[in-house]
Amino acid sequence: MKWIYTLYAIMLFVELQNVHAQQPMRLTLQEAVALARTSSVEAQQALAQLRSSYWSYRSYRADLLPEVSLSATMPSYSRSYSTYQESTGAYTYVKNDYVKSGANINISQNLWFTGGTLTLTSSLEYLKQLSGDRQQRFMTLPVAIRLNQPILGVNNMKWRRRIEPLRYSEAKANFLTATEQVTMETIRLYFGLLLAQENVLTARQNFESTETLLEAGKVKRKMGQISENELMQLELERLKARSTLTSYESSRRSSMYALRTHLAIEEDVDLEPVELDMLNSMQMDYGSVLDKAMANHSHALNIRRRQLQADYSVAQARGNMRKINLYAQIGYTGTDQYLGNAYGHLASNQQVEVGLTIPLLDWGKRKGNLRVAQSDREVTKSQLRREEQQFRQDLFVLVEQCNNQREQLAIAMASDTLAMHRYNSSVQTFMIGRISMLDLNDARQSKDAARQSRISELYRLWHYYYQLRSITLWDWERNEPLEADFDLLCK
Repeated sequence: MKWIYTLYAIMLFVELQNVHAQQPMRLTLQEAVALARTSSVEAQQALAQLRSSYWSYRSYRADLLPEVSLSATMPSYSRSYSTYQESTGAYTYVKNDYVKSGANINISQNLWFTGGTLTLTSSLEYLKQLSGDRQQRFMTLPVAIRLNQPILGVNNMKWRRRIEPLRYSEAKANFLTATEQVTMETIRLYFGLLLAQENVLTARQNFESTETLLEAGKVKRKMGQISENELMQLELERLKARSTLTSYESSRRSSMYALRTHLAIEEDVDLEPVELDMLNSMQMDYGSVLDKAMANHSHALNIRRRQLQADYSVAQARGNMRKINLYAQIGYTGTDQYLGNAYGHLASNQQVEVGLTIPLLDWGKRKGNLRVAQSDREVTKSQLRREEQQFRQDLFVLVEQCNNQREQLAIAMASDTLAMHRYNSSVQTFMIGRISMLDLNDARQSKDAARQSRISELYRLWHYYYQLRSITLWDWERNEPLEADFDLLCK
């Protein structure tokens, strides 16, 4: 689907380069939607939010992979004095004058299933005395394995593995929904211009009709068939029609400016929307629509993510009640004044440390934090249940409106045809003097209202259908999910 919109946008862009201000450009709704999805501010904002979520997810994925780092000091020079305690207990100062260099390579891996960190280290250090015996020393650590493991604390990586994929899926669903909302906004502005254009056309026809009636009235007045008062009423109707035409022309320019701004089209381009046919939308089944919405819409993903985050907050508060950390390191080290010997004569290098933190008296602070987290979780669950109920209710109403709208549009189209016939008949009847100006005005107002109602009902049908698309992220005409190449979009 995306390549179709892109092709539309390219074709429309090329066409815009050849359009002059004096030559109106016919614009279909499909072309407007294609251009909005690539050029509108809302589309660019949605894309920026998607890219932010994409790189955040990439950072999380990188935390699950080994990280290789190099740190080095090349070199470090020191010329200073430090305190030294002799065997008698007296203190003296010892002169330090040396050059020191070193480097180490670390390969770290987060263990998501335990929450710990496993690190493989290799290091080399060189020390050169610049005074005294002027010796040099090498200290090597060919290999060492270090484990840092919390025993009772919360496993942050395990919770992130459950939350972050949901967060990214929610971001992708939000992008698709935002794209459909861009389409809905384009439809609104497009139909706004279409209605304004139709109002101008109707007002111009009415103005021309009042001019014709006025000329006929002048002839009838000379023949004595109408009174002076009726002639002045015809003149007044002509002035009203002219005022209405001027007002509608101003509204049309405002509507065109809004659509041009939304589509990022130059201001000297005069757009001419093309009236659409009835949308070939099917009868929607609420159960099927609900299943698609709960599977695809960001609302369902948002509910699951917030539930997990509430559970995560409780787990963090419970983990802070007491902490036990295990630190263990095993490896080999060597030292000598020659580099080869420093690697040849290795000694065991082991270290094990268990740290324990248990609050003996905190006046119930940690227990209170746990109670707060548990209460917040219950509040969140209640809010989520209410939001889901409201979501289902709104979706049910929308499905009913969409299913009912086709009949409403059919009624509006029939009313438009009848009102037009009535007005034409009323004009002819007025010309022969069988009805009054009041009846003629009523027929004209009914005709204008029916025409506006037809366009408004057509807009509602398109609006309801695309609103359902934005909620279910499903193309009901093609019976396939709405998709996008997210990796390509985020590059």
